[in-house]
Amino acid sequence: MFLALRELRFARWRFTLMGSVVALIAVLVVLLSGLSSGLVNDGVSGLQRLPVTAFAFDDGTKLDAAFSRSVVDREQLDQWRRQPGVRDATLFGNLLVNARSSRDVPIDLAMFGVEPGSFLSPPVAEGAALGRPDGIVVSRTALDAGLRVGDTVVIDRIGARFTVIGATADQRTYGHVDVAYVPLAAWQRLHQGAGPGEALRGSASAEATAVAIQADGDLDLAAGDAAAGTTSFDRIEAYGASPGYTAETSTLQLIQAFLYAISALVVGAFFTVWTINRRAELAVLRAMGAARSYLLRDGLVQALVVLGASIGAGIVVGVGLGGLIRGSAVPFAIEAPAVLTAGVLLVVLGLAGAAVAIVRIAAVDPLTALGAQR
Repeated sequence: MFLALRELRFARWRFTLMGSVVALIAVLVVLLSGLSSGLVNDGVSGLQRLPVTAFAFDDGTKLDAAFSRSVVDREQLDQWRRQPGVRDATLFGNLLVNARSSRDVPIDLAMFGVEPGSFLSPPVAEGAALGRPDGIVVSRTALDAGLRVGDTVVIDRIGARFTVIGATADQRTYGHVDVAYVPLAAWQRLHQGAGPGEALRGSASAEATAVAIQADGDLDLAAGDAAAGTTSFDRIEAYGASPGYTAETSTLQLIQAFLYAISALVVGAFFTVWTINRRAELAVLRAMGAARSYLLRDGLVQALVVLGASIGAGIVVGVGLGGLIRGSAVPFAIEAPAVLTAGVLLVVLGLAGAAVAIVRIAAVDPLTALGAQR
């Protein structure tokens, strides 16, 4: 470590330049991590906050169309309630609508049809709980968009009118659209497209998008599907049914993977050049009896100091920039576990790149230091 620290002081500007590049990569990784978390929250936070183990959709329903095309009924619900390990099950409706408030505020809503009083009924931080036949409970972000408790919301083309009776304490969105919880009976009218005074068709009052299942311990989804004639996905898998979720998250994860690879290559290239420049000095140490493991450890400590300082600075700058972005319309969320994971990965991959370069130390011939190549 003595040699490593001496070289850091002697060539401080070279290491500062190298550290600046790594710090910029760290800033980009933090910002991408925040964008990824923000997009996930904006896309599926409504599903994340449902106390659900799994969703059962109509038989044969593909994941990418699950919440838009599936239709299940109460017979399938009853079958699931009888399955071993199921604590509770209820019908769940999902529908995207365009609406306008009584104060002429246009807003898109993801209407979650739930039975009032069931485990899907949302807790409210403002106003009253779900219960009125024409009442809806909206996400906190819907209030930020211009809705107010007490407003009347009119659904486009159908003309159905609802009153905002409450709001949740947190963000609940689906497909980048604010969630509004509505009684299942009212959701069934919306799903059929029945306007005020229109009667429902016979089976509509027993239909919903999916069966929401709460389980105690292990749940045999395959056995439940066979009995109920459904196709089930656990809650995490069901996120893939949110519009754009898979494409958005996959793209950002791919960009992050490239940044990690670039970080390893940049650090590896720098230490390759640095090792070549100090080859004679390392050969002197070998001639004086220094073990190869010592030289390798010395070089890795040097790399760790550079990486730790630069990545730490990059994370601080990235979090600061993220705080500025978070106040804008861009979906952005800094999550400590994601940021720490990104930082650790950058350090590990950077050390791996440096180790590959420093391995050449083991091949240094001590005779080089004695003038054999001069």
